[in-house]
Amino acid sequence: MENNTLGYWACVLFIGGVIGWLAGLITRGRGFGIIGDIVIGIIGSMFGGWMAGVLGVYTSTSVGAFLLALVGAVVFVGLTRFVVRHV
Repeated sequence: MENNTLGYWACVLFIGGVIGWLAGLITRGRGFGIIGDIVIGIIGSMFGGWMAGVLGVYTSTSVGAFLLALVGAVVFVGLTRFVVRHV
């Protein structure tokens, strides 16, 4: 699937939403609600993919990419909650 198709972006948003929801469950605590966690999770999953590239971590499977995105989303949700709680 090409990166500029509507189906591609719908898939990215859906998977990012699932990852954000899971990240919200993993990082329990005072959250942003399911919609906030999903939005932050989508941003965090992109952050995770970017950080993996910076660190030289690559995966050739969908499961590996899902796990990298999940780790990035968990870190991003956790950091966001930390910053909001301490501001």
